[in-house]
Amino acid sequence: MEKKRVVIIGGGAAGMSAASRVKRLRPEWDVKVFEATEWVSHAPCGIPYVVEGIAPKEKLMHYPPEVFIKKRGIDLHLKAEVIEVDTGYVRVRENGEEKSYEWDYLVFANGASPQIPEIDGIDLPGVFTADLPPDAVAITEYMEKNEVKNVVIIGTGYIALEMAEAFVARGKNVTLIGRSERVLRKTFDKEITDIVEEKLRKHLNLRLQEKTLAIEGKERVERVVTDGGEYKADLVIIGTGIKPNVELAKQLGVKIGETGAIWTNEKMQTSVENVYAAGDVAETKHMITGRRVWIPLAPAGNKMGYVAGSNIAGKEIEFPGVLGTSITKFMDLEIGKTGLTESEAVKEGYDVRTAFIKANTKPHYYPGGREIWLKGVVDNETNKLLGVQAVGAEILPRIDSAAAMITAGFTTKDVFFTDLAYAPPFAPVWDPLIVLARVLKF
Repeated sequence: MEKKRVVIIGGGAAGMSAASRVKRLRPEWDVKVFEATEWVSHAPCGIPYVVEGIAPKEKLMHYPPEVFIKKRGIDLHLKAEVIEVDTGYVRVRENGEEKSYEWDYLVFANGASPQIPEIDGIDLPGVFTADLPPDAVAITEYMEKNEVKNVVIIGTGYIALEMAEAFVARGKNVTLIGRSERVLRKTFDKEITDIVEEKLRKHLNLRLQEKTLAIEGKERVERVVTDGGEYKADLVIIGTGIKPNVELAKQLGVKIGETGAIWTNEKMQTSVENVYAAGDVAETKHMITGRRVWIPLAPAGNKMGYVAGSNIAGKEIEFPGVLGTSITKFMDLEIGKTGLTESEAVKEGYDVRTAFIKANTKPHYYPGGREIWLKGVVDNETNKLLGVQAVGAEILPRIDSAAAMITAGFTTKDVFFTDLAYAPPFAPVWDPLIVLARVLKF
């Protein structure tokens, strides 16, 4: 193949995975990455832990820029904002001037941005989002310069809960405000969120079904006003979700999918020839339903970038889709899922049966055992496992095992007879996942 010019918009997980893959397969090609911030290969998932004070902000880059430039030969441009995309070229603003670069292949890997609600006072000093590593720096610097006792977090999703934990751990008075009737409503069934809410109420002021009307203060934020009350606030986090950055793709006429993210096929190709998309800006398909979904999570983003880079460089590979496997925690309570919840499965037209069990992570005679709750969802027609949700302790091995089982098309009988490891220091003789399969019947 002749030498090609590859332009990648975005230097996050997907962008750098794509760039690295192209250079690995086609070292002679010209690969340019344009990243609007000064952070590359960054880890937004680490923001709450920087704010909590348990992770240094410098470590939010998996690799420093020099690794990509010197070791991998990528032409990396930081603080370089792509302002226009057209057939065969992009226009970039960097170092105070605009310049055009030509491309033979283009990758949109420019991620997603916070959804900012239209609330008065959203621009007051002390109001932050928690989307990119610079946010972690801004929040920690603000706390160093100002006395912060009361923190209000608006939102009830993953990032809201993780930021709430960070401030609770720092000894702040935290209020968590959400419009919905329960936390994590879009990703978990009620049995799971009931346990999460009980834990939250022990550590913070949980205000559900309250709409935020205004953020108020003179020189900086002082309070948050909802239709249910007023709450003191020395610092506010807006954690009300994200939206894919599709504006540049629209300039090129790239098809936007039904989810609102960029439509892609299994090779991460968009509707425009030689143009690819990967990561939080791209939609994909659900491995169970085959439907188009937008589930912006880091492991899939990295793999999408790898697939896009491989196909650009001539090594064909397909991205099979996602199960939406995810995990988080609040204090010592772990929360995770894979596959479909009961409500998602019913909405998709499945005839399901479910089970919700409570178990221990170790035999009763061995010290250190903790409680774990599992919910399983099964297709009545095929007996196949559709989804598992977990809350409690040591949930990761159960969620990961379930993800592998669902990918492989396991029935409840297959799950039951899976030969999982046992020894008293690690698990009970009947692992909670096996008990779940037994209760679900086969």
